[in-house]
This record gives sequence, structure tokens and C-alpha cells, in this order.
Amino acid sequence: MREQTLLDKIDLHLIRVLHTVMTERSVSRAAVKLGMHQPAVSAALKRLREFAGDPLLVRSGANMVPTDAGQRMIEPSASILRAAEVLFTDVRRFDARTAQRTFRLAASDYLDPVFLPRLMVRLRQEAPLCAVEFYPLSGETSYRQQLEQGEVDVVIGNWPSPSDDLHMGRLFGDEVVCLVSRQHPAVRRGWTADDWLAADHVAPTPLHPGAKGFIDDHLALQGMSRRVTARCAHFGQIPAMVADTLLVLTTGRQYCERFVDELPVAILPCPVPMPRMMYYQLWHARAHQSDAVRWLRDTVKSVAAGLRGGGEPAAPPPPAARRTLAEKA
Repeated sequence: MREQTLLDKIDLHLIRVLHTVMTERSVSRAAVKLGMHQPAVSAALKRLREFAGDPLLVRSGANMVPTDAGQRMIEPSASILRAAEVLFTDVRRFDARTAQRTFRLAASDYLDPVFLPRLMVRLRQEAPLCAVEFYPLSGETSYRQQLEQGEVDVVIGNWPSPSDDLHMGRLFGDEVVCLVSRQHPAVRRGWTADDWLAADHVAPTPLHPGAKGFIDDHLALQGMSRRVTARCAHFGQIPAMVADTLLVLTTGRQYCERFVDELPVAILPCPVPMPRMMYYQLWHARAHQSDAVRWLRDTVKSVAAGLRGGGEPAAPPPPAARRTLAEKA
């Protein structure tokens, strides 16, 4: 009887507050994400604490952390919210013109800088009643966990080969080139592979501890290493850093070309042969049959095909290579 009485007092809004507070680990951040006033979130958390007989979220130094009970509630609450979201939207065939749901995508900023803006425009045009949320990929997050728990629908980025426990769709490939200041000596005299390896390189901060990234993974396979003297977590800021220094950014041509007319930079060929950088979208098995997420994936693929260098994707990497990456991640 008590369990039934307690169940009658818990509505979906409280479950949403619970999950958001536990994952954000902050009442104030949860309030912003929920679009609520902070006192209202605090009042909801107080009710949840009374129901659970547990503080759920406690202070640890300068931070807040879930208790053991709170931690155990994260996945069940996420499961309830996922089920509620698809309860009616995916029972019927998805109609982008009339659907009302939230699409959540996590994306690397290594992408062509016009890709995500174009994608947002397309989503707003074709699904005007749907909300869209973009999340970054960083070393502080696990894209596998985000997909598994339903926190995002699709992850977009580039890896030598993605994990084979996720569904994958290739988007486009890009030639690897170098972006340098127009004042860099290599612009005038060219460079050899040894010159390039010895240069001062700037690279993105790794997404995972110990990860080398596409360029350095390939160099390691060839028994080579470059001199990385600067790292930056904000990839979009790196071209401006290159413009006024002798740093070398090695990445996809499509990305670099967007900055040639905006900054005093030049594109040089990479003197060490590199495979093309491949960009993918990944999704979890739980969303594979969803009409809404299928529509989202098709839209992502269509926008990617509209970029220079888009087109029919190549065959996926062999399973053995994909397993190797999964072990590294």
C-alpha cells in the first residue's frame, strides 16, 4: 500500500528534475537546463529527498556529488524519460512537419565550420516544432554513455575507426593538409617530412586520457612522432593562433579552406602521406528502429553530402581494426 501511495505522488516532472539534478550535480545548472526558477528545483529536490529517505545530492569540497542512492537512480530515471518521450511520438510514423520532440546531437568541432549551422537550418526548416540541442565532445564526457543512456540521439565526429558496439554511418572524407601562417618559412621554401616533424605543432586536446588523435595515431604506426608544443580544447580558435605564430595545424582541407580568406594563413600539403580523415555519425541500438532518429540520421547525411568532398561513403573499416580502437578508448 505504501509503495502505491508513493507512486501516486511521483509524476514525470519530478523524474525529469531528479535526472537533471543528478547528472548536472548542481541545482542552479539544473534550473537553467530545465527552464525553471532555482527555488522551484530546490523544492522538487526536497520532495524527492523525502520520498527517497536519502539526501541524494551532497556537498564534496566545492562540488556536489550524488549519494550511492542518487547514483543508482540516474539510469532508471533516464530510462523512464526515454520511454515517455517515445511513448506517443514513435508509436505513430514520424512526421517532421508536425512532430514535437527534442533532437540531441553531440558533435566534434573538428568538423567543417559550416556543417552544424547548415544542419541547424535544415532541421528548423523541415521540423519547425522540434527543439534541437547540440553538445560538445570532450574528455569530460563519454559519447558511448551519452548514446546508451539516451542523453543524445546521434554523435558526429572523426575517429580512425569507431567502436563496433555502435551503429555507424560515414558522412564524408577529407584530405589531410597543413594550415600555417603566410609568414611561415615553409610557405616560401617548402618542407620535407623531417622539417614537418621538427616544426612546432598545435593539436586539439585529446578527447580521452591517453588518446593520441588521428594524426598522431597514424604517425605512431609509421614509427614517427611530431613535436606538439601547444594544445587547445577549442578547435575553432586554433586557426587564429596559427595566423600569428609559427605553429602548424594539420587537419582536413575542408576545415582549413574556410579560414584562408578570413586570416593571413596558407594551406600546404602534408609531407608525410596521410589517409583521408573520415567523419561519421554514430548511434546506439536502442534508437536504431526509431522513425524520428532515422529521419535525423538521414538529414545529417544529406547535409554532409552537400559539403564539398561529400558523396558516397567508403566501406567501413574491418572489424579487427574497429575492435582495436574500442580497446584504446
